[in-house]
Amino acid sequence: MFNVTPTAAQELLAAAARSDAAGMALRIAARQIADGSIEYGMGFDDEREDDEPAVFEGLTVLLGSPSRPLLQDTVLDFVELEPGQFGFVFIPPGEVQGGGGSCGSGAPKAKGGCGSGGCGSGSCGA
Repeated sequence: MFNVTPTAAQELLAAAARSDAAGMALRIAARQIADGSIEYGMGFDDEREDDEPAVFEGLTVLLGSPSRPLLQDTVLDFVELEPGQFGFVFIPPGEVQGGGGSCGSGAPKAKGGCGSGGCGSGSCGA
């Protein structure tokens, strides 16, 4: 099952409020790219027919059917990446928390508009 830490959920709820997306669900998407790694995305969106919603600390998260297998046992967290710099990280199954994780395709922000500043609204695909 996909999971969101309480810290990440609180930060995402705050980001939703700052971007006029309060009350919207957060879509999490994943796709496998050519080198075999997984690229993650997220953004505020409306629920679709094939979505699997889950609620974490008051935050509704939507997982579309194409992304669910890739997100199985993945954790979304909000951590200090460097001193004073915070961001969202996706921690794949089996990785120790704090020992890595992926933010999009290696950048210190999750693809789809989320990083230390917050999230943009709209769909992030998949």
